Amino acid sequence: MFLLNWLDRLEKKIGRLGIKGLMIYIIGFNAAVYLMSFLGPSGDALIMKLALIPELVLKGEIWRLVTFIFIPPSANMIFILFVLYFYYMIGTALEHEWGAFKFTFYYFTGIIGTIAGVFISGGIGTSYYLNLSLFLAFAYIYPDFQILLFFILPVKMKYLAWADAAYLGYLFIMGSTPDRLMIAASILNFLLYFGRDIYMLVRSGRRAYFNRRSFAAKIPKDITIHRCEICGRSEKDDKNLEFRYCVDCDGDHEYCMEHLYSHEHIKNEQII
Repeated sequence: MFLLNWLDRLEKKIGRLGIKGLMIYIIGFNAAVYLMSFLGPSGDALIMKLALIPELVLKGEIWRLVTFIFIPPSANMIFILFVLYFYYMIGTALEHEWGAFKFTFYYFTGIIGTIAGVFISGGIGTSYYLNLSLFLAFAYIYPDFQILLFFILPVKMKYLAWADAAYLGYLFIMGSTPDRLMIAASILNFLLYFGRDIYMLVRSGRRAYFNRRSFAAKIPKDITIHRCEICGRSEKDDKNLEFRYCVDCDGDHEYCMEHLYSHEHIKNEQII
């Protein structure tokens, strides 16, 4: 995968900076913020206190550079449990696949991209699109992993990923400038790791496609199984024709029954 070889070397030097169980901490803070906003009298005020707002960061509220990743998606209690469990599942699976250092690096490059997009656009930043980049990474690595959508419908991750990509495309076209930049940051974070793999996959797929076309073009369109070397007739001329190889000729020479016994035998490519 793209960058992973470089990260292997980097991990040997600063691998201790990887945060083991990073997604557990993030999910824990998400759950705590949700409970405080759900049970407290000023839930919206708490969310706005954590959100990434550039002008407030520049006024000294630098905690917003981190706390925005702890803002849970607004939803009812049942749905938030499903979402947080889903994020926990894909995050721990990616950490198990890559190791703590690489997963931490992936998540923090996504944070940096989100911060850059928000500061450029002047919008309000949350971790919504950042978490979608985790989902895309998980779906790319485990395309056939199956979940129960709404706890009922079995769906493979690759199909959910295509639906997610279509949804992001729609939001990119119809959304605001801050949304577009945060979506772009999320996709770029994914491509940073998997872009080269995807390019090589598409390239090899195109090569295989054109190779198949080239091979098919070289196949004769008029394919026959039997053909008489004297009259040139084949089974396509008359389905009742019978053909035999002559045992007295050198090599494989096939004749219809009319010429099987009347032809001149071929010996060492010389007619005798």
